[in-house]
Amino acid sequence: MRAGSATHPQAPTRARLLALRVLERVQRAGAYADVLLHSQLAHSGLGALDRAFATELVYGTLRWRGRIDYLLGRFLDRPLDKVEGVVATALRLGAYQILFNDRVPPSAAVDEAVRCARAVGAERATGLVNAVLRKLAHEHANERLPELDSDPLGHLMHVQSLPPWIAARWLELFGPAEAAALAAACTETPPLTVRVNPHQGDAGELLDELRAIFPDARPCRWARYGIVLGRRGNAASLPSFLAGRFTVQDEASQLVVGLLDPLPGETVLDTCAAPGGKATAIAERVGKTGSVLALDRHPGRLDLVRRAARRLHLGRIECRAIDATLDLTDQAPAGGFDRVLVDAPCSGLGSLRRNPDARWRVRPTDPARLADVQKALLHRASRVVRRDGVLVYSTCTLLPEENEAVVESFLRESPQFVLASPPEAPEEVRDLLEPSGYLRCWPHRHDTDGFFAARLELRS
Repeated sequence: MRAGSATHPQAPTRARLLALRVLERVQRAGAYADVLLHSQLAHSGLGALDRAFATELVYGTLRWRGRIDYLLGRFLDRPLDKVEGVVATALRLGAYQILFNDRVPPSAAVDEAVRCARAVGAERATGLVNAVLRKLAHEHANERLPELDSDPLGHLMHVQSLPPWIAARWLELFGPAEAAALAAACTETPPLTVRVNPHQGDAGELLDELRAIFPDARPCRWARYGIVLGRRGNAASLPSFLAGRFTVQDEASQLVVGLLDPLPGETVLDTCAAPGGKATAIAERVGKTGSVLALDRHPGRLDLVRRAARRLHLGRIECRAIDATLDLTDQAPAGGFDRVLVDAPCSGLGSLRRNPDARWRVRPTDPARLADVQKALLHRASRVVRRDGVLVYSTCTLLPEENEAVVESFLRESPQFVLASPPEAPEEVRDLLEPSGYLRCWPHRHDTDGFFAARLELRS
């Protein structure tokens, strides 16, 4: 059965219909695309090709929604936001295939969008869907898109697919050329990167095994235990994954633990641990003689940490459902933790290519609101660090109000902590540190998620 195959000649393909329903819930209810898509695919009965096609449709439509909406607006007789929600989603889904998927003939994209609209009860709108998409297919190549030189804001919004407030902010922070390069990187498929579990076999042997399935697999450029597999595939279905030999984790996320640099035998606190990527990486580094306390305010999300620890055969992670913005002194061992990680909740604007729905969900007021939470987390965590211990603050966003502004505010109020300079930082991350000492990874420069981290040392 080919990707996207249908079960009835007049029905839309099951992959497209699943994608439409996921996109509609993301748009209407603010559902998280990755969580919802994973759940829907798990119960869909679709084969591997259809699952891959549905995934492409969801993520591709979300990544390119800005340009899609701009071009659809050229051929609609009303604003797109005045079109019924499910009909607008069917238009976007069809437009994505016309504009960005050269394996789907435009006529098939149009016909399938019409069938999708009919299948979800929008029979009355099938004429509109058919007419708009046919016109788009025939005429979109003649439409002029805003150019960076003459209209940088319009270019970022309508060509690079950013919402207006993010486009304006990135122009302010980075300038037109850098903002455009960053935005372009955020529309790409991110690399599939894994972290080797050093306690479950040799990294070189695992790399050789993975190359049989991912021919382009290679060691990460910076992360000590990282392997880049390529940009396609599902590493989490492999027997070696199920056996606990590796974890799927972006290289920048791995480098945060590299900056923390937990050593064998140490006691480490992870204040915002779910879903467990960094907590398990810490546990692998501290070894059997060390320990990790993993906190999260959501008890259900801690189950993800526990499952990951079991799969990786890590018996030294303790999980506790605790809000880390509250007092943590009762959770600390005598003298405090050797190292503490605050991987703070943030706007997530550094991981837009991995979570493309975030660009449409995050609001302009969110960064300032989150900064208050981030400051509280950092202050609470600082009180349970032992003398000469290490505190690392990290986010997966690019905005200064959630990054250096939080750290600088903390340092003004906590003079006993200092920001480690590049020569004092672990060698694994030294090449990526700014002169100030901040670790900053960029999608367009390093082909990683966008991450920020600061290593803060408590001096005796």
